[in-house]
Amino acid sequence: MEHAIEAFKREESLGARHSGAAAASDGKIHIERTQYPYVTGSSVLGIKYKDGILLAADMAASYGSTKRYKSFQRLKPVGKHAVIGASGEMSDFQQISTMLDELTLRDQMWDDSNTLGPHEIHSYLNRIMYQRRNKFDPLWNNIILGGVKNGKKYLGVVSMIGVHFEDDHVATGFGQHLARPELRKQWRADMTLEEGVRLLEKCLLVLYYRDRSSINKYQIAKVTEEGVTISSPFAIETNWDLEAFQNPTKNAEGSW
Repeated sequence: MEHAIEAFKREESLGARHSGAAAASDGKIHIERTQYPYVTGSSVLGIKYKDGILLAADMAASYGSTKRYKSFQRLKPVGKHAVIGASGEMSDFQQISTMLDELTLRDQMWDDSNTLGPHEIHSYLNRIMYQRRNKFDPLWNNIILGGVKNGKKYLGVVSMIGVHFEDDHVATGFGQHLARPELRKQWRADMTLEEGVRLLEKCLLVLYYRDRSSINKYQIAKVTEEGVTISSPFAIETNWDLEAFQNPTKNAEGSW
């Protein structure tokens, strides 16, 4: 009997540890919240094109500066009409994915021939992120959501503190600084699927050259009235013979 009681105590201790709870010297359980991301994903890009929405991201999840996981899918379909892509802490992204799965399941259980659209899902994510921010327990992600429903294309972003907006092309992470200038110059509302993919690949290549957290393994998600399709992983041809890469520290002050 005593062995069983000790086993129960060990299980309770492990459960508290896994749930982020810790026992203080006064015997009370105190909740410890993660305030710093550990395993993170880099940029996500999104654009509208003539027939729908395109999202793109690499498949790296970095542990600090180490590219620990190289086959992590950061694009996820949500219901029939939308897809999300996330940068930031990947465990938080997995929690958000679980929450969205539960949301779509509850929606399906109504069986009323109506399904959640991208605008509703974006609003839900915005409320979740803002509520968690107010609890000082944020979900450490920036999320792009794109979708098509009833002929209307929707592309939006929500940040880890609940800042949200819509646009014709969006990016997270370093993509906001390195990819969006190219998107502003070359994006058109009447772009074909092939033109949209080429533009995204060009932006992904710039990020691969300039962002140490990026890897040359990507997926692109396409959303149309027919539904969501996510490509198989692929690589982009690179060229390291550019002059700037030959001696990158040549004009750097204080370099070897």
